[in-house]
Amino acid sequence: MRALITPAELAGLEPAPVLLDVRWRLAGPPAVEDYRAGHLPGAVFMDLDRDLAAEPGEGGRHPLPTPERLQQALRAAGVRRNHPVVAYDAGDGSTAARAWWLLRWAGHDQVAVLDGGYAAWTAEGRPVSTDVPTPEPGDIEVVPGNMPVLDADEAAELARTGVLLDARAPERYRGDVEPIDPRAGHIPGAVNAPFAGHIGPDGRWRTPEELAQRFADLDVKPGQVGAYCGSGVTASSVVLALEVAGLGPAPLYAGSWSHWCVDPERPVETG
Repeated sequence: MRALITPAELAGLEPAPVLLDVRWRLAGPPAVEDYRAGHLPGAVFMDLDRDLAAEPGEGGRHPLPTPERLQQALRAAGVRRNHPVVAYDAGDGSTAARAWWLLRWAGHDQVAVLDGGYAAWTAEGRPVSTDVPTPEPGDIEVVPGNMPVLDADEAAELARTGVLLDARAPERYRGDVEPIDPRAGHIPGAVNAPFAGHIGPDGRWRTPEELAQRFADLDVKPGQVGAYCGSGVTASSVVLALEVAGLGPAPLYAGSWSHWCVDPERPVETG
């Protein structure tokens, strides 16, 4: 199953996949309100903070959930072994990529992100629903470790010997502003690759060729690249983009900046 699926492909997909609505806002009212106002028919809402991450703490703002917790959440959403799953968010794929990455990490390969998300689906006039389904419990077995991860030391080493991509906006990468975490800047040697650059002006993901060129311009080579962001969410979309470009699977520093910056012994670079 390819990592990205268009609304037209999703509408014709057989068997019908499990649909995960993972819309999320960093600030503001909970995105479940958007889900209740309208979602893809049959979609189950999964909350990033509750279902797709552990409690914030020493591991960062969105640490990886335990395998047991993730399995419980996925089964409650109806995810089954050997059955396709499609995740979508409001549009840019940054949160849906987190669900995609976690399922891949858990050993479930039949998973894709809806290209353009809910915005693309509705722009094509496709049906939406306000009915909240009660899915039959799934039987997925979460087997962690099927996608590579980095710890802080490994991320620092990759920044020295390869390419460590920082998915945050340029102003946060440079350290001009830091609205969330206690220190501003980036991991020394990391290269800025804002996740917004994966999306074209039409709100859809760029083609594999365009993404490959984007990463070539950043001197990315297969097997020598990893990604991080603020808390490990939007960096998942960098991993997805690398996969689409034929450069994956690339490791994710799951704790990301929210984990790195809280240790005063870890150096910080600005500019």
